Amino acid sequence: MARKLYFTILSLLFVFVLYAQYVPDVLGDGYLRRTIQMPDDYEGKVVCTLVKKPQLPETKQAILYIHGYNDYFFQKQLGDSVNAHGYNFYAMDLRKYGRSILPNQNPFFCKSLKEYFADLDTALAIIREEGNDKILLMAHSTGGLITPYYLNSKKGKLPVDGLILNSPFLDWNFGWMMEKIVIPVVSFIGKLFPNLTVQGYGDASYAHSLLKQFKGEWEYNTDWKMINGHPKKAGWINAIQEAQKTVQKGIDLDCPVLVMSSNKSFPETKEWNNEYLSSDIVLDVHDIQKYGQKLGNYVTRDTIQNGIHDLILSEKDSRDHVYRTVFDWLPGK
Repeated sequence: MARKLYFTILSLLFVFVLYAQYVPDVLGDGYLRRTIQMPDDYEGKVVCTLVKKPQLPETKQAILYIHGYNDYFFQKQLGDSVNAHGYNFYAMDLRKYGRSILPNQNPFFCKSLKEYFADLDTALAIIREEGNDKILLMAHSTGGLITPYYLNSKKGKLPVDGLILNSPFLDWNFGWMMEKIVIPVVSFIGKLFPNLTVQGYGDASYAHSLLKQFKGEWEYNTDWKMINGHPKKAGWINAIQEAQKTVQKGIDLDCPVLVMSSNKSFPETKEWNNEYLSSDIVLDVHDIQKYGQKLGNYVTRDTIQNGIHDLILSEKDSRDHVYRTVFDWLPGK
């Protein structure tokens, strides 16, 4: 019995050491990644992945970036810019996203956004262990819903010094009937039958506005950020609905918050429209600004002229505006 226990402990230590090491990331240019084994969930094995640029000498402040839905970290210009402004840069691919997708998993699925809290706790603990005593969160879209929801759970004992939101998913972008009747019904069904598929693949227009092979200027792994998205399940709808209901009431975060959105939204269809290159075609920017104001006691809001949904992937003039806004706002700068 003792011998069996001994070998079990050795095996666990080997796995821990294996996963605890940084290795060169797929992005190249010095980026590193660290795969972190998390406790199993209802689908089995779970990991999350921390990506970083090498530490800046003597720097003790960092920014941690959290991606959106059907997304992962690939925006090297963001990491490079953060470094250039004197911050260490980290990004996390949450469980079941990007680098963290495992064969046993349904990509992007969760039954509650609280499932990501352990990923964020782990990332922040590692960043502090690596010598950073000032940390800011930066998040996009669904990440921009997860992060204030997470910080609200800390009940005033915030583990970060600020929050930067890029087009946060604070409300659905549907009409009255969908938002007031259909979504609540689907959300209720999602509590009982979380694996029920309620929406199939989506339109490709947003991906076409981003990818260099179509109308955009970016390249990324379309197995991790899928051109037509991925079918959504009722449990995921319920997870989003529950988090949105919480943040929409107002959560009084006691740290500086920057909320950014495009200056306009435009409806996405199957047909291409050049407006897709200068509008948010995923969310309603008025909802972002409305509910963004309720996130805390020290909220700054800004709109980016001709920005798209992921503001840092907008055309050059607009993304330059985003970077100026972020680095001018950073507390202590």
